Amino acid sequence: MHVSGKGSGRVSIAGLVAYRPRRQPRLFYRTAVHRGRKGERRSLSEQNYATLLTTAHQRLHGPVILIWDNLNTHLSKRMRVFLDANTDWLTVVRLPAYAPDLNAAEGVWSLLKRSLGNAIWTGIDDLTHTVKTRLRHLQHRPDALTGCLTQTGLTLTPNPP
Repeated sequence: MHVSGKGSGRVSIAGLVAYRPRRQPRLFYRTAVHRGRKGERRSLSEQNYATLLTTAHQRLHGPVILIWDNLNTHLSKRMRVFLDANTDWLTVVRLPAYAPDLNAAEGVWSLLKRSLGNAIWTGIDDLTHTVKTRLRHLQHRPDALTGCLTQTGLTLTPNPP
């Protein structure tokens, strides 16, 4: 999300929704503010994603099966090193090249963007506060998070052949 004018910049968000049979879904996210300073990274780094995954693993108290899209940061050598170092608790399944309809996190972003419609912010810090508030609100709406999985057509238990 971009903000123009005084205090302009960009807010990047990474998130994952954790689903378990017979348990409420959980939303984990990370935000980063980019203020457009010279030499500043304009997106989330591999370290941001690694921290998000590690935090989810620690809070879920169990292994993680990560269904991941093909964002360039997800495919980088640095990320591969992290993934390979954590195979004891992390399994990665890649989505096809372009399949947002199979990604439950896309539903979360859709809900977030709809909640931000027709709003005005005084600057990047105001936008960041609003985004975090809306994401915290979504964390307490298991029905909405379940709906994000339902819209993909995927299930937690495979159908027998």
